Amino acid sequence: MIKPLQQIPFDWGARSAQGREDFLIGPANRDAVAWIDRWPDWPAPCLIIHGPAACGKSHLAAVWAEQAQAVSIKAEALMLGSAEILADASHHAVIDGLDPWIGTAEAETTLFHLYNLFREEKRSLLLTMRMSPTQAPFALPDLASRMRAAPAAQIQPPDDDLLSSLLVKLFHDRQIEATPDMIRYVLPRMERSFVAAHHLIDAADRMALAQKRPVSITLLRDVLARI
Repeated sequence: MIKPLQQIPFDWGARSAQGREDFLIGPANRDAVAWIDRWPDWPAPCLIIHGPAACGKSHLAAVWAEQAQAVSIKAEALMLGSAEILADASHHAVIDGLDPWIGTAEAETTLFHLYNLFREEKRSLLLTMRMSPTQAPFALPDLASRMRAAPAAQIQPPDDDLLSSLLVKLFHDRQIEATPDMIRYVLPRMERSFVAAHHLIDAADRMALAQKRPVSITLLRDVLARI
């Protein structure tokens, strides 16, 4: 039997809405949002937001960066430049996705000096990571003590209301209209995590394009059976 040809979906990527009005707030992230809203009245030069993959850390960091007119410093730059050079980029700064460089003495040394510069000059630094700073395997004891003493906000796993809203948003980001019946169908059948929501919508979009089918409960059932 000859199988029908499928359209090959090109990975153009979906542009996610990243404004403050697009950030979904629920019990899982309310503490982190409160810390963002509290700025510039932070009790330390550094705030750490941590939580699982795809939970909105980068989105919330982008919201704060716009609010504070902060520059985004790539975490790998900690290996390439001095703290003074990085500090010259802007008065305030975000370093998103610190985890791969924790435990690397060179990167931690730069971050340690950057933290001290920001503290001396009363500037603000926002860090995001998946690990809790209390559990992260820092190589430098001095940096570990500063990171573990800094205010930290954990983003928890989503509840049903937040997960439902996230699914609607992710569909909308891909210009797919999500009906209430579709959300009610997938919600009790999917893994309860932020990253699972992203994987589900990505898989549904790809299947719809490849098979030239609309996104529906029937298609979502097929997607769930595969993933």
